[in-house]
Amino acid sequence: MSHGLSIGDLAARTGLAVSAIRFYETHDIIKPVRNAGGHRRYGRSDIRRLSFVMAAQKLGFSLSEIAPHLHRLPDHKAPTKADWTRISTKFRKDIDARIDALEELRDKLDGCIGCGCLSLKSCALYNPGDMKAAEGAGPRNLTAITT
Repeated sequence: MSHGLSIGDLAARTGLAVSAIRFYETHDIIKPVRNAGGHRRYGRSDIRRLSFVMAAQKLGFSLSEIAPHLHRLPDHKAPTKADWTRISTKFRKDIDARIDALEELRDKLDGCIGCGCLSLKSCALYNPGDMKAAEGAGPRNLTAITT
């Protein structure tokens, strides 16, 4: 990483605030090097790391779910195609599960979701006397598919 990007350059390139970049740095998502003057310098590969984090978070993944995968990538150099394939394989499984859960939500949202409200006529058929309460709190018909 010759001269590297300044934190301002990285912020401009990713659309993230400088404070967000520092936050990700504290979680070892990116690992800048210091130049002779002590300033942080980031590699171009950090743009991809941060972009990946932003995309994954937009899909609902938490940083604690994302970070372990990025910690396995090489520091201070661009990840290989094999590195990204390994990560994408794991995330594909998680994304597919979320798609299934969203489709289930879409298909059941206008019916009984097992929440105990008993306000719909169909609740008397699917959840008579709030029998779903024995399974736990919340919308049992929907949460059962995501856990």
